[in-house]
Amino acid sequence: MSKVSKVLLTDPIQQVGLDVLTQRNDVAIDRCQNRPSEEDLIDRVPDVDAILVGTTPITERIIEAARVLKVVSRRGVGYDNIDLAALRRRKIPLTIVGSANATTVAEHTLCFILALAKQAFAYDRATRAGNWRFRESMIAMDLLGKTLLLVGFGRVGRAVAVRAAAFGMRVAVYDPLVPEAVFGEFRVEPVMDLLDGLAICDFLSVHVPLIHQTAGLIGRKELAAMKSTAFVISTARGGVVDEDDLVNALRMGLIRGAGLDVFKEEPLPPNHPLLGLENVILSPHAAALTAECVQRMDVVAARNCLDAIDGKLDPALVVPNED
Repeated sequence: MSKVSKVLLTDPIQQVGLDVLTQRNDVAIDRCQNRPSEEDLIDRVPDVDAILVGTTPITERIIEAARVLKVVSRRGVGYDNIDLAALRRRKIPLTIVGSANATTVAEHTLCFILALAKQAFAYDRATRAGNWRFRESMIAMDLLGKTLLLVGFGRVGRAVAVRAAAFGMRVAVYDPLVPEAVFGEFRVEPVMDLLDGLAICDFLSVHVPLIHQTAGLIGRKELAAMKSTAFVISTARGGVVDEDDLVNALRMGLIRGAGLDVFKEEPLPPNHPLLGLENVILSPHAAALTAECVQRMDVVAARNCLDAIDGKLDPALVVPNED
């Protein structure tokens, strides 16, 4: 009789993802019904071969208790809720969903860019208030010929570049880790110095993970280097853009506005100053959460669990050993 492997689902997934797992007779599924506590997970993981996780924290104590663990499969691309150092000490791979959400997050980024450029919410408020003369304010701008600076040029950044170019935008990129040949392939302009890129851009869009090197990457000095007419967009991770410095820049008119999907503390506290600013568009860390994208991510995350159990992980979906 073949060994039965166990997959622990810490967060709900779509039926298509479950179907990937249930088609295997040698796989048992343990599903957490509610948001599990650390102690609950410690009790569940000793005989677990794979953990499929959304936003539930996977701590060092949980990882140490998982005696036969072969993989942690993240149903997304960010992994700041997972103790990566603890996984590496155990030599357990962490997988992500690769390009499954790149198009969707890129579209959300373009949504922010368009809404800010066209001042969609200001026009909406004026129309509802009966202020038809507001049309004469001409506060909207064209994207044609404007400069978009992408900080980070991975899967999402590249998807944004293609879409921004279709609007006639000039696309510049700051990412010291990307080979020069890639910039030529996507016909974008590399920027060697971040401050130089910030000084010329009309839109800044952030696409880097939250790691030690990127925490607070866009702060007071960086915001001060931007045009007063520029916008900041982040669909990456909260903490890459310093929120206190961003609020100050928005209040002082150092930049014109921002579009944010991610925050240092989520959900946002009800008294957070960003909530009181009209020159900011906010969404609740939902850039990847379309019906189609969630299904794609869950299928890939489930397959990663099975591939790890079978010993044939796709290296492109494994988080590298070094950040």
